[in-house]
Amino acid sequence: MPTPSAKPPSRRAVLQMGSLVLLLGTQQIARGATILAVRVWPAPEYSRVTIESDGALVAKQFFVTTPPRLAVDIEGIDLSPALRELVAKVKPDDPNIAGIRVGQNAPGVVRLVVDLKQAALPQVFTLPPVAAYQHRLVFDLYPAAPVDPLEALIAERLRETPSADKAAPPAPTPTVATRPSPPAEHDPLGDLIAQRAQRPAPAEAPPPVVAAAPSPAEPPRTGNRATATQTDRLIIVALDPGHGGEDPGAIGPAGTREKDVVLRVAYLLRDRINATTVGGNPMRAYLTRDGDYFVPLGTRVQKARRVQADLFVSIHADAFTTPEARGASVFALSQGGASSTAARWLANKENQADLVGGINVQSKDQHVQRALLDMSTTAQINDSLKLGSVLLGEIGGMAKLHKPRVEQAGFAVLKAPDIPSVLVETAFISNPEEEKRLRSSAYQEQLADALMRGITRYFAKNPPLARSRSV
Repeated sequence: MPTPSAKPPSRRAVLQMGSLVLLLGTQQIARGATILAVRVWPAPEYSRVTIESDGALVAKQFFVTTPPRLAVDIEGIDLSPALRELVAKVKPDDPNIAGIRVGQNAPGVVRLVVDLKQAALPQVFTLPPVAAYQHRLVFDLYPAAPVDPLEALIAERLRETPSADKAAPPAPTPTVATRPSPPAEHDPLGDLIAQRAQRPAPAEAPPPVVAAAPSPAEPPRTGNRATATQTDRLIIVALDPGHGGEDPGAIGPAGTREKDVVLRVAYLLRDRINATTVGGNPMRAYLTRDGDYFVPLGTRVQKARRVQADLFVSIHADAFTTPEARGASVFALSQGGASSTAARWLANKENQADLVGGINVQSKDQHVQRALLDMSTTAQINDSLKLGSVLLGEIGGMAKLHKPRVEQAGFAVLKAPDIPSVLVETAFISNPEEEKRLRSSAYQEQLADALMRGITRYFAKNPPLARSRSV
């Protein structure tokens, strides 16, 4: 006798079963994300926390002002040893982060709390897979009251000048300063800061007033440097070590990272610049990054303009698809096409640094940066070619050159409209022999010496214009 067939499920039961399967599948996908690495990048300008995973993470954040802390709930994961590693990755000297706490806030939800040392403006965003990275969840913690880098340079210079009380001031000497001398009891740094605050932002300011540079034969000014009529004129060179932080740059066959080599060269060049005077005026180097952290391309340009830099020198180590390529190169900006196919290829590669380093595309600052990068001028390019020529000549005296002339291409980092800007490719890090030289302290010293000679030669023929940032 045949067994009666089971009653087929109702339509409602089928829909319920489908919903349950869909829900379980969604949870499985969400819970399937594995934490691959956690990283903390401290810097004076901002500190970054990165959580890398093999699947996209969903996070909800809220900020508490007193005491300042950022709380982030990461959904669809459970607390893992990798996440616990964040606690130990915060160093005592981190300028912004006091500590990190992690815990299982609810089933499938991990809460991460970043305790801060000062009020901050946090940004939380995700990055899709790119280069060697998979999915990244990023927390950028910017101080609510950032330090003005120009004021810091001025303060450093004032600390080096003799006290006004040690000698009676001599008769005033005419200078480019337009404001009257402050009374002796005024704080010169406070006065400079007030003057700085009254000036519009560099991106909106008119070009600086052009005044005749002092003759090289003019004797250096003496006496009370803390008064406006007895000042020296800071000559500021912005040094831009390429890449940094999440973006290692090119990596040589032996594992040498571009971001490390160029930072060491920048340190050496900074020391030489800070020990040099031009026409009796002191030079100061300003690094767009002075540690291992990421700085977007547009921000590098903005930072150089913020300190009213006289020159901008971006330092890199080239790489190519084959190890045979070798030699140093110097590049200036091109308003039109690149000067060669190789220059165009390199510019496109360098301009992708923001993708690897990771920028918050939803940030309003990005619109300002993009507008700034369209303001290049013919005069800036001409001055950049002059600077590039003397640098190339000096580098050619101690190393092999890839091309005997300054090349041009659309490098985003060279687009400050009012600063002569060049990009120096110190060598091909993809070439085993040149990688070995780049790792050498002696070669790094030689590079710094050559760049310093080139900068000095440039200023000898092109004296810096008068500006109002005297000290």
